[in-house]
Amino acid sequence: MIRVLVSSCLLGEAVRYHGGDARCESDVLDRWRAEGRLVPICPETAAGLPVPRPPAEIAGGDGGAVLHGRAQVVDLTGVDLTAAFLRGAQASLDIAIATGARLAILKDGSPSCATTYIHDGSFREQRGHGMGVTAATLAQAGIRVFNERQVEDAARLLEALEKGGP
Repeated sequence: MIRVLVSSCLLGEAVRYHGGDARCESDVLDRWRAEGRLVPICPETAAGLPVPRPPAEIAGGDGGAVLHGRAQVVDLTGVDLTAAFLRGAQASLDIAIATGARLAILKDGSPSCATTYIHDGSFREQRGHGMGVTAATLAQAGIRVFNERQVEDAARLLEALEKGGP
């Protein structure tokens, strides 16, 4: 059985920076949970960050730029959290490898898990295109990343993979 990483907050776990969750109501996720297919992850708590915590954003680029040392993750108070976000990304990748996960459903907009948009580091709700640190790490390793609005797309890929497709 192919396993699927999923952001813990999408499953209702209160791990987000504000102490809440971002539960995603989805029949697909419910089915995968019942099948034992889901592997919950929260890169930020895996890295030892507390709940709640000040919000963080990527300054100077996206998750890929962080991986290449061209951007950093900072919190609202100016603390550089880059090392913690890199640790969380590596922990997530290690879990993906250990469990055989080949795809991930991640929380978009997160500096860790974003798949299509991130906040620009200004803390003024300014969005820009890009991936978070963990999403970029997983994608570089060949794990397909989707967000909470793309669960059906992920389900189609999983079906193809299980039939021996790409």
